[in-house]
Amino acid sequence: MELEHKFVRIGGEVALREGHVIEGYASLFGLPDQGGDTVLAGAYGASLRALSAKGGKVKMLWQHDPAQPIGVWDEVREDGRGLWVKGRLLPEVARAREAAALIGAGAIDGLSIGYRTKKAQGGKGGRLLSELELWEVSLVTFPMLPEARVGRKAERDTDGDALMRDLAAAFEGARGALTGA
Repeated sequence: MELEHKFVRIGGEVALREGHVIEGYASLFGLPDQGGDTVLAGAYGASLRALSAKGGKVKMLWQHDPAQPIGVWDEVREDGRGLWVKGRLLPEVARAREAAALIGAGAIDGLSIGYRTKKAQGGKGGRLLSELELWEVSLVTFPMLPEARVGRKAERDTDGDALMRDLAAAFEGARGALTGA
């Protein structure tokens, strides 16, 4: 099974606090993303329990780059709405300071999960995802699930935003084809 990514904008009630604390939903249950996949409630439970049992943590990365960890997720849990995360950008890491500035300015407003599908119904572009092995949650530029947003509550889901998300998905697909991922 290959590593997959799902993008979501950080929830509207999410803010950058104390210059480095981030909290909000990295995934929302029951809402199809722009690829047509829907994460079902409970999809992360087994993965989170397995990570906890071995003392592991979900990684916080910049743009899904495993060479660029930018902080730590102190809490990752499911609730009735989705996958909630709370973590800290590490001010000692240059990219984390940049991420904090970009979030504060509203230039970055997305979260994306990196995972492997364990159980799903349906085919590509329309799956019901019932069990996922969660690897990481990244701060990203272009999210796929427009229902959640970062700190600013202004309306941002314009046709231009949709076009940019479509372009980002196309670039991600091309990158995957080139790297064999």
